[in-house]
Amino acid sequence: MDDLLLNIEELLDQRIVRAIKDMGFEKLSPIQEQAIPYLLEGEDIIGQAQTGTGKTAAFGIPLIQKINPESRKVQAIILCPTRELAIQAAEELRKLAKYMHGIKILPIYGGQEIGKQISGLRGVQIIVGTPGRVMDHMRRHTIKLADVSMVVLDEADEMLNMGFREDMELILGQIPGEHQTALFSATMPQPILDITNQFQKDAKLIKVAAKELTIPLVSQKYYRVKSQDKDAACIRLLEYYQPKLCLIFCNTKKKVDEVAEALKQHGYQAEGLHGDMSQHQRDVAMNRFRNGSTSILIATDVAARGIDVDDVEAVINYDVPQDIEYYVHRIGRTGRAGRTGRSFTFVSGREIFKIREIEKACRTTVEEKKLPGAAKVMKAKADKYLNQAWLLHEHEDIELMKNFLQRKMDAEGCDALELAAVMLKAQVGDKGEEIQVDDYRPKRQQERTRGGSFNNRDGRRRDAGRGESYGKRSDGRYAEGRRKRSESRNDDSRRSQEDNRNADSRRSRGDSRNADTRRKNDNNNKRGIAFSLPKKKKQTKGE
Repeated sequence: MDDLLLNIEELLDQRIVRAIKDMGFEKLSPIQEQAIPYLLEGEDIIGQAQTGTGKTAAFGIPLIQKINPESRKVQAIILCPTRELAIQAAEELRKLAKYMHGIKILPIYGGQEIGKQISGLRGVQIIVGTPGRVMDHMRRHTIKLADVSMVVLDEADEMLNMGFREDMELILGQIPGEHQTALFSATMPQPILDITNQFQKDAKLIKVAAKELTIPLVSQKYYRVKSQDKDAACIRLLEYYQPKLCLIFCNTKKKVDEVAEALKQHGYQAEGLHGDMSQHQRDVAMNRFRNGSTSILIATDVAARGIDVDDVEAVINYDVPQDIEYYVHRIGRTGRAGRTGRSFTFVSGREIFKIREIEKACRTTVEEKKLPGAAKVMKAKADKYLNQAWLLHEHEDIELMKNFLQRKMDAEGCDALELAAVMLKAQVGDKGEEIQVDDYRPKRQQERTRGGSFNNRDGRRRDAGRGESYGKRSDGRYAEGRRKRSESRNDDSRRSQEDNRNADSRRSRGDSRNADTRRKNDNNNKRGIAFSLPKKKKQTKGE
């Protein structure tokens, strides 16, 4: 095996090697060096490694090599905990198979139209999917498992945490023939070990120590923002902090173009940078950013690899990166050469879980903040304009400007303060609208719990002693609940006493009332209307 480790490239199809080099990789990561030879030999493996260590390529390279392009049947299934990871893994596999013509890869996940997925499954050899949607297709018999030769469980501990254990076991148990199983997980809790014992044979254990990810001298903040409000939030931060140079990161090329266009429409000097641009276009954008003629550069992670600018004051993560190392690389673009820097991340819905992962992996804290209000932004813009204007107060033409102002004041009958306010208003503009916070909370966090013992899915306990806003809301809600239950019990007691006092009265009136009721029921039963079903509508001819 040692010889294999030294000569992995010789074991690979040269078309795959060419694709790897196109992706910009110069050498294999530790998990790749150890896993690829075993997987090429057909061994089952257990890979223990953190997110961002190159696991996708570790199983993707041997998986692509083993696929038979001539067969149009499913030959490999990769299970991922979320649709975002499924999409990301499928995209990386496509890059690895760039020169392997005839290999078709499809991500399948919940939230996408099932009919579209069914039609897309024709001729697919590699499926990358979430456990729930893969199970759905298995029940519909739209995925055939007879020719599957390799199964990968990616981020197995995350799938376990999300309640997919039963689905994982059912999928593995339904694959009929001999096949290879690769399991990757950051941690190895007992349920993961149970799965490996049941569904793997003589699996090789590969353990890669977590790489220390450090983020010095960078202030990290995140904002809960709805997806549709991200453009407005981006402009709000730019207006408030007014960085001379700012990098904005998006996860897709399309979003890079959309954000660049949105900022240009608001008067910003912004350029996009992504892989679909020609080399000349990318060079022009980079040079404009380096020399300061463009103050804002919007980029994808891959396109940003060549960015080496020391004076970047702020980084905005328009999208939360799926890879923790990408987060580190992104915000590492600021705070260079001993300077401090700022990083801002927009978080929508379930993306809060990714922030918790980043904090854990990087041993850092990403502080939650509220976006600056419209009034604060207006003040910041006014201060900037006034400070710039005052720098000219010793300019030789200032006396001439005073004469112009005096003439205007005399003509309009106004004072200097009123005229200055109008001029400032013309520069600052109108007060913007407030941006609503994305108030997403996990379902478990919304349920009532007692004593603060419940762990939320974002990893925070509802203990009042921690001083978190979660605890304060929780305590208030429980107190309100106790008050309402107490009032309810008191009401029940009062109603019981009233019932006892009025019992005799009800009995004395009951005889005559019951007699009337019996007569009514008798009449109703004769007419057949008590609890009767609605009559069916008569059909007319031609209906």
